[in-house]
Amino acid sequence: MRISLPVHGKRLASLGAAGALAAGTLAAVAAPASAAITLPPQAAGFDYQIGGAYTPPSGVQIVSRDVSAAPASGKYNICYLNAFQAQKGADGDWPSDLLLRDSSGAKVVDPDWQETLLDLRTADKRTRVAAKVGSWIDTCAAKGYQAIEPDNYDSYTRSEDLLTATQAQEYIKLLSARAHGKNLAIAQKNTPELAANRVANGLDFAVTEECGEYEECADYAGPFGNRVVDVEYTASGMSKGCPEWKSRISIVRRDLYVVPQGTSGYVRKTC
Repeated sequence: MRISLPVHGKRLASLGAAGALAAGTLAAVAAPASAAITLPPQAAGFDYQIGGAYTPPSGVQIVSRDVSAAPASGKYNICYLNAFQAQKGADGDWPSDLLLRDSSGAKVVDPDWQETLLDLRTADKRTRVAAKVGSWIDTCAAKGYQAIEPDNYDSYTRSEDLLTATQAQEYIKLLSARAHGKNLAIAQKNTPELAANRVANGLDFAVTEECGEYEECADYAGPFGNRVVDVEYTASGMSKGCPEWKSRISIVRRDLYVVPQGTSGYVRKTC
């Protein structure tokens, strides 16, 4: 999960280099979404429930939930996957050589969430990681989700320069192909510097965190034709994002840890 802690700006650190990557320079082009894929409705009521499922409030049409949860009845459902990092405490679920390590052999860990990054540096490793994540994608499809949200696309910016934007994109193309093969749409999660490459990468819409707060909504809305769902975590983000974007994209404010309704700390507000 890529929540904006005080070091949120780190995901933009590679903007100059990554932004220079033209879609045409990538080695392979993912197949476009088929007619069987359903995209999320635009500017529809949205709820971000990856921290725990609960009955969607009135007016909600789009719900994002963790792969372990069932989709919400009668809604457009997005299936959340931690696709670029191992869940905290779950390193043992992965072959050791698929965990990213530095030159001394130490694991490279996301400092905010204590999650070990996955090693995407070779085609073989990308294929093997994609096979495991692909089984989760199959689970999403079997449960009746309409789309997937592969999180931590921007993990290369936290990789101590061991991973590159190109490697992340070559990997996400594998996930796009798997999702489209199951008639699922696939979201780009955050990473505005790569949004211009969304067609080459086979990405259908965007799931963003705090595009209002950081004035990035246009970075996604342009390439994705306003097919954007955004979660804000502060009143400031809502006040910045809502006036311009509430009629164009889906926006909701949630608490930082997106806890279920009825739990202490729960927050949900709309524009």
